[in-house]
Amino acid sequence: MAGGKETARQKMIGIMYLVLLAMLALNVSDLVLKAFKNINDSLNTSKENVGNNITQLLKNYENTKAKESEDNLLKLNRAKEAQKIGEDLIKYIDDLQKKIAADGFDENGDLEQKNNLDIGQNIMGSDTEKKEGIKLQAKINETGKKLASLLQTDEGKPTFMLQALDPAKPKAGEPKTWTGNNFGEGVPLAAFRTILTMIQNDAKNMEADIINKILSDKPIVTLDHFEAVAVAPSSYVIQGQPYKAEIYLTASDTKSSPDVSVNGSKVPTVNGKGVYTGGTGSVGTFTWKGTIRVKNNKTGKFDSYDTPPMTYQVAAPSATVSSDKLNVIYAGIPNPFTISAPGFPNVNATITGGSLSGSGGKYMINVPGSLVGKEVSINVSGTNDGKTVNLGAPKFRVKAIPAPIAKVGGYGGGDIASVQLKSESEIEADLDDFPFDVKFKILRFELTVIKPRSDAITISGQGGNFTGAVRNAINAVSPGTTVIFSDIVSQGPDGRQKVLPQLVFKVK
Repeated sequence: MAGGKETARQKMIGIMYLVLLAMLALNVSDLVLKAFKNINDSLNTSKENVGNNITQLLKNYENTKAKESEDNLLKLNRAKEAQKIGEDLIKYIDDLQKKIAADGFDENGDLEQKNNLDIGQNIMGSDTEKKEGIKLQAKINETGKKLASLLQTDEGKPTFMLQALDPAKPKAGEPKTWTGNNFGEGVPLAAFRTILTMIQNDAKNMEADIINKILSDKPIVTLDHFEAVAVAPSSYVIQGQPYKAEIYLTASDTKSSPDVSVNGSKVPTVNGKGVYTGGTGSVGTFTWKGTIRVKNNKTGKFDSYDTPPMTYQVAAPSATVSSDKLNVIYAGIPNPFTISAPGFPNVNATITGGSLSGSGGKYMINVPGSLVGKEVSINVSGTNDGKTVNLGAPKFRVKAIPAPIAKVGGYGGGDIASVQLKSESEIEADLDDFPFDVKFKILRFELTVIKPRSDAITISGQGGNFTGAVRNAINAVSPGTTVIFSDIVSQGPDGRQKVLPQLVFKVK
């Protein structure tokens, strides 16, 4: 504002102008601070990805190359030492991150004091030896030298260097020191956090560069042909399942004839690529693994590279034939079922009534007699690649087991010798031409004996055995006697009772 006495209106205009400037500054600040958070999140993701790649690289090398020679084992140990050195710096900076975030985070995961201009400066400083910035610079330089010292002369200088180890030349008007450039005055706390994360990301990249140089083999291969390749685990997809494929770039040396073998047997090569044709003469699952041998220009020896084990399945030609009218389940007995679904290694089945047991595609279904005349559903689902898909719920009619036929000694009536009848001990109930082995029991019956010129005698029998008065009456028969078994009540495994047709025998 200008000097001198101001009117009330001028004072009001001045205050409104200051408020407007503050609001504009606040809006810009929010956008800038949000950008710092986005950059910080992106750097953290990049750092984690590089770290995961390093861990996987070391694991693969340990399981393969490190087992081939003592030299490779020494390389692995040097690479692990580089990983440890890099992780030490990452953890050191993590502790600094905790210090500047001592006031915690808001509901969006951002610093509570993200726009504070003093907290970071008080902790990190710029060029004061007691501040953490100077200590961090020394730690970075120490880490960079340790990592570089792990490289041997034939592995060359690292292509990526940490900022403090190899600082850029300051421009006019900028601080002349590394700490001044990164942790000077007027920097909001959100920027301090992002700068520290950037240093961690740089350290992780240098760690990866050092490890890649240590483990590189430098084989003699001239990559002169590139192809885009799409590989899908399966071309057979069930409705509702995602179809996934990997798309990537491959390279080969068309002028070379590499030594390519499968399961120890050499295969022909075409344009630098091995061609394997698997046998399909028998049914089953077959596993194969390819090996490529290339010459190492440093050792003069051949290095071997193995593919992951690959499998393919050979199935016999088949067709599924079923009758739409005969989808039945018999009550009271185990009904065998085969349940499978192509493309789903794991299949689960349940039933809406009764019980279902079994595994591996083979099941037994039992339903009670109370469901005779009704329908039940078999619900089938399959799991593949972690996703469960409903495969259908076919319905089946529940039928009662057919009524058996009563027999004595295998006879269903007619002429019978008195000796033969007297030798029998029970009435049996059997099912002829039924696909299941079903057992029935006789609950009761009536025995009527009519001798010539005598009155008929009727005796009640319990169970199917000839005992007591029934036994005595049968033992007393003579030629010309008529023997009638009537009111024969049987019971099947479904618990249902049936009255069977009578048996009439003429004793000879």
